[in-house]
Amino acid sequence: MVDDVSLKKNIKAPRGLVIGAPHSGSGKTSLTIGLLRAFARRGVQIAPAKIGPDYIDPQFHQVAAGVPSLNLDGWAMREEQLSNLGQVLASRSDFTLIEGVMGLFDGAVKRGVLGHGATADIARFFDLPVVLVVDCAGMGQSVAALVKGFATFDPSIKLVGVILNKLGSLRHVTMMEGALNEIGVKVLGAVPRLDEMVLPSRHLGLVQARESRDIEQKIELIADHVERHVALDEILAVSGGFGGDQSHALPDDDSIGIAPLGQHIAVARDDAFAFFYPHVQRAWERAQVQLSFFSPLADEMPDEGADAIYLPGGYPELYAGQLAGNERFMAGLQRGAKKGKKLYGECGGYMVLGRGLIDKQGARHKMAGLLDLETSFETRKLHLGYRHVVRAGDGQVFRGHEFHYASILGEEGDPLFRDVEGEGRHGLQAGSVSGSFVHLIDGVPI
Repeated sequence: MVDDVSLKKNIKAPRGLVIGAPHSGSGKTSLTIGLLRAFARRGVQIAPAKIGPDYIDPQFHQVAAGVPSLNLDGWAMREEQLSNLGQVLASRSDFTLIEGVMGLFDGAVKRGVLGHGATADIARFFDLPVVLVVDCAGMGQSVAALVKGFATFDPSIKLVGVILNKLGSLRHVTMMEGALNEIGVKVLGAVPRLDEMVLPSRHLGLVQARESRDIEQKIELIADHVERHVALDEILAVSGGFGGDQSHALPDDDSIGIAPLGQHIAVARDDAFAFFYPHVQRAWERAQVQLSFFSPLADEMPDEGADAIYLPGGYPELYAGQLAGNERFMAGLQRGAKKGKKLYGECGGYMVLGRGLIDKQGARHKMAGLLDLETSFETRKLHLGYRHVVRAGDGQVFRGHEFHYASILGEEGDPLFRDVEGEGRHGLQAGSVSGSFVHLIDGVPI
């Protein structure tokens, strides 16, 4: 629906747009990936972002767009943090494409910083228009009632058009477009169902982009399909001005909500430890912190010169036997703890700092033994939700989220965090070693 002429000439100033949907599974991620690649290969300097605490979708964004994707979280992030990240996105691009989370108005039960953490909260904060992706499978003219409801539910949200997804036939397209024309809603794309657009998934969501060996071919295929059936020029035309909301912004160096663990941090990074938020990494690097990356799966040791070690979340439960047998990696953690270096593990990283991890087959694997913790992936139980916690000792308050299927069989010792509201405890700390299942997103600087 667009020729090969660059679309960049249509952009006079930084633009932005939010991709929302009525519900999860509508195809937001695949369509966002396709749009990112389609715009990028037509010369548009594009910046991707993801609403909510998701680690995996931004990995696909980065591959598709060629630049890192940032998380924007209306429940967990301070307004100052959101403002600064908005400015970062606007400064690095002609066009910022922001993928929503769940349904447009879905979020946590309890309110957070801006609201419930919904896609609509971010669209409202940045005053950006929304394009709704509608899963049309099993639906006919009722699409008009659905879309009209979303368009009128909240007058502060500017719904500027829809992309019809998973269509079955030309007759299906005609039926849908006719119904939406009657309520005055613009159809920006009509995308036929294509099985190849479905991305593989597992217990925490999509299989990571870094693990997909044919990811480039997959993204090219998706982009080709999106280009054929979505009006890219009209997508740009309905986008809004985006300079980032500067009314709450702080000087960038003052926006750090999660203080670095040290001045030189060894960070685990591979298929088992991949959940490190780009906004946290960026803040640490701008604070002149040196980051040294190493691969536990390759049995690499943390940099001996580092004064701290960070084990992010990921999928260590899928590689428990391999990690247990990687002696250099385990020895590096134990040596760091003996020297009093700060060791911190989040979610999967927390499990590895414990004594043992039981895999899905029921086999127990010895871990680092630095915290009195036993975890199991044999009997899965979903732990999901935002967390508002205070750190024991210094009273630092953080907002974050928990998302895992592991069960705690034993957890003895001093808690690292307690719930701000209620008596719940999270994690452990023992000397210079600490960790929890909570992924920290932002905090209030002391």
